[in-house]
Amino acid sequence: MLVRLIFPILFFLIISSYAQSVVESTIPDVIGNAIKTGNAKELAKYFNQNVELIIQNEENVYSKAQAELILKDFFLKNTPSDFAILHQGGKEGAKYAIGSIKTTTGIFRVYFLLKIKNEQIYIHQLRIEKE
Repeated sequence: MLVRLIFPILFFLIISSYAQSVVESTIPDVIGNAIKTGNAKELAKYFNQNVELIIQNEENVYSKAQAELILKDFFLKNTPSDFAILHQGGKEGAKYAIGSIKTTTGIFRVYFLLKIKNEQIYIHQLRIEKE
């Protein structure tokens, strides 16, 4: 009788912890949607206070506001029409994703590194390179 009770409880706990780890390992949809729509303002909401930004071999560390302006300029010159995450992963405290953004001027590979601080996700590094 006791086994009948313990088995379902253990099964539920294992499934719950697996589902939680899958949820925690995915990149928030709002970040992908902001890239897909070229919404620099929405994307900047997830920037760390300082962001390492690499756009077509131009690399520097910028404040959140500066990075937003640079990204806004990129999206104005390269209007996105689609974005898809191709690969993502990470571990506790950090996540990364590699994606592809289709724009009016071609296809770009997008890499970003996210760090988790106080249960909040921040974009620490963003790289956009022409494919």
